[in-house]
Amino acid sequence: MSHYEGDLRAPEGARFAIIASRWNPRIVDALVAGARKAFADHGVAESALDVVRVPGAWELPLVASRIAGAGGHAAIVALGCVVRGDTRHFEQVADGCSEALMRASLDSGVPVANGVLAVDRHEDAERRAGGSHGNKGEECALVAIEMANLAGKLP
Repeated sequence: MSHYEGDLRAPEGARFAIIASRWNPRIVDALVAGARKAFADHGVAESALDVVRVPGAWELPLVASRIAGAGGHAAIVALGCVVRGDTRHFEQVADGCSEALMRASLDSGVPVANGVLAVDRHEDAERRAGGSHGNKGEECALVAIEMANLAGKLP
């Protein structure tokens, strides 16, 4: 039986993309900073990293699909923050975004790390954007690196 596992070394010449929502900027900017730091800490040059800003979480999957379909990136990190409100809008945006990001990844074969926070309160988001629960942007960048590495090892 064969065993395949990725590690935290970016493939030679690999490009990565961070797609980030402008909605909830204090939270999302912290996620982007965490992702950029993780990429840098693991040897990904700034010149090998593209950052694309979109209006909100709903727009992330379209851009992820376009970037993945173009074939120039080894992996994509999608970052955003959706906070529950008094309407069903929260569920529609959070669920739709998550499902569409997965579809973009499956349709293209390019890993798309979902770093879209879906939280009840802003305080919950703060805990996941560099607070007591770490930084989801950093976690997603590490996932992107590992999945890009793994993709090069799979038959």
